[in-house]
Amino acid sequence: MAQTLIVDLYISADDYLRHYQGAVRQVSCEARDGRRVRFPSAILQRFVTHSGIQGSFALEVDDDFKLVGIRRIA
Repeated sequence: MAQTLIVDLYISADDYLRHYQGAVRQVSCEARDGRRVRFPSAILQRFVTHSGIQGSFALEVDDDFKLVGIRRIA
């Protein structure tokens, strides 16, 4: 059964540029329930604006905690 983890992110445009260039490949953050989450930064590319990435996101993971999908919720 899939689980949903909610994360709140703020990544400035300058910081995300390091992800985009490949210098950094993972985002590590804390979900609202306190669990530490790490996922590939490339999945955030469609959410990048001129100011970077900002908002709340729902990460859907399978039973093995592999990422199934991501959507912006706020």
